[in-house]
Amino acid sequence: MASIENRKRYNMRISGLGGQGVVTSAHILGSCMDNAGKYASLVPFFGSEKRMAPVEAYVRASTEPIYEVGEVVYPDIILIYHSQVITHGKSYTMPFYTGLKKNSLVIINTDIDVLEDEDIEVLNRLNARVVQFNATELALKIAGTELATNMAMMGMLLGLTKLVTEENIEAAVRERFLGNSFVASGGTASLDSAIEKKFKKKEELLAKNMEVINKTFELANSIDLTGNELIINLEV
Repeated sequence: MASIENRKRYNMRISGLGGQGVVTSAHILGSCMDNAGKYASLVPFFGSEKRMAPVEAYVRASTEPIYEVGEVVYPDIILIYHSQVITHGKSYTMPFYTGLKKNSLVIINTDIDVLEDEDIEVLNRLNARVVQFNATELALKIAGTELATNMAMMGMLLGLTKLVTEENIEAAVRERFLGNSFVASGGTASLDSAIEKKFKKKEELLAKNMEVINKTFELANSIDLTGNELIINLEV
């Protein structure tokens, strides 16, 4: 596989369910790129704002200016925040790998094998790499709440791509939870409030989220994407 690192541009599609912070993590990814002096555009896509409803977000990240907006039809990277996106077809883009480019990366939050033979055949033809790990379990272990699942997924993505530094990430997370950088939608604001109730202070919230991200950075450093293995399963 061609290295996923050091590319000039990444087109990403993030698929998950309502309540998992898909849109929040897309905002933080955009802020990370800005903090690093790079470029990003992001577009959320969802129907009713309720838990377990399908949610997608499209993120473009580049070292050069970006002029496109809208849906990412041909992603280099796909993130799956909930296994039901694959097993139950709970996504606006089905099959989940639709449009995936060659030499691409898929990151799935799961502790079980969710790919069917047909999926594996397609991903093999594309020379893709699939990283599977239980992001929710890791979030529960470190932050004490499954609502930090999105931080684990985002940390794995950034750890594998080396798009930004951990300092850029911490600045973006701090802006998200302690600053006024973004105007949240009603659903996202409610999610933020739910997370904050898990901790006594916002600084503790920031620290826990960074612990999750730092752990996934550590896990990402143990992964070799240049081999012939299609699916890489990680223990958390």
